[in-house]
Amino acid sequence: MSSTKAPFDEALRSVAEVLSVAPAVTVLCHTRPDADTIGSGLAIAEALRRLGTAVELSFAGPTELPTALAQLPGADLILDSKDVVGHPVVVAVDCASIYRLEALSALVESATHSIVIDHHISNEGFGTINYVDPQADCTAELVLSIIDELGVTVDLDMATCIYAGVVTDTGSFKWGRPKSHLIAARMLDVGVDGRRWTRTLLDTHRFAWLAMVSAALDSAVLIESAFDGRGLVYAIVDHDSAAALSWEESESVVDIVRTTAEAEVAVVFKEGSPGQWTVSMRAKSEVDLVPIAVAHGGGGHQLAAGFGASGTAAEVVRHFLASV
Repeated sequence: MSSTKAPFDEALRSVAEVLSVAPAVTVLCHTRPDADTIGSGLAIAEALRRLGTAVELSFAGPTELPTALAQLPGADLILDSKDVVGHPVVVAVDCASIYRLEALSALVESATHSIVIDHHISNEGFGTINYVDPQADCTAELVLSIIDELGVTVDLDMATCIYAGVVTDTGSFKWGRPKSHLIAARMLDVGVDGRRWTRTLLDTHRFAWLAMVSAALDSAVLIESAFDGRGLVYAIVDHDSAAALSWEESESVVDIVRTTAEAEVAVVFKEGSPGQWTVSMRAKSEVDLVPIAVAHGGGGHQLAAGFGASGTAAEVVRHFLASV
């Protein structure tokens, strides 16, 4: 499989050229999907359907779609991964590496045209066309550029899905660049109910979530000397604490932990199944987290990255601390 490295505008044109003539397209989102990957996938799928293209959309892994994301327009059309056929043109959205597609990665490798649309700086480009821009706040921003390049008018359904990616990946615009605010304004002008979707995607949790957060905060440890005195705070969400919740409900814990004034870096260790951990890292402004994530087999952005790990809580934490 050859790889095309091109300036962003050339990559954008190449993506639009392939998609505009493709009779059928497979759109793939990453495992444990968030609003950016699902919103991006739904938006581009709907734009292609408007062009008369046959589209199948799915995400990797056995987990169900999070409740909030299942409310997005078009989510009912998402296929179970086992039902995906795989067309000659495959689009992967918001996948920092091909491994984030798990078993569906085979569809990328066998495709005639594999298009990677992503904003993670750790993405080395695993498609035949790679539209990867680390300066974008979210993949939804890049998908919007493709929809515009295709000449498709953004309707309310597409706008809602684009807004979902923007509002979540910018932390409700707390760390969004000016362009994200402009995109959001454009989507709101189309008719998106910003209040509803911000509340649904970011500020709605079941009562059991409070107990999980309480246990996580009780486990928090502050190491002020870490990162050359910039400080590290970490917390643990073990399997017992998260068992009553779906996996995505533990994702928000890191945004609570990161408010610690004495720490530049916040880390949350989340045990999805016994002995299997997802490690989420966040930095405020000064520490580049990508090298740490990559060293542990993960990836992400300078200020938001992560990786997977195995072992007991003590082992996983100890291994991480040894690397920083």
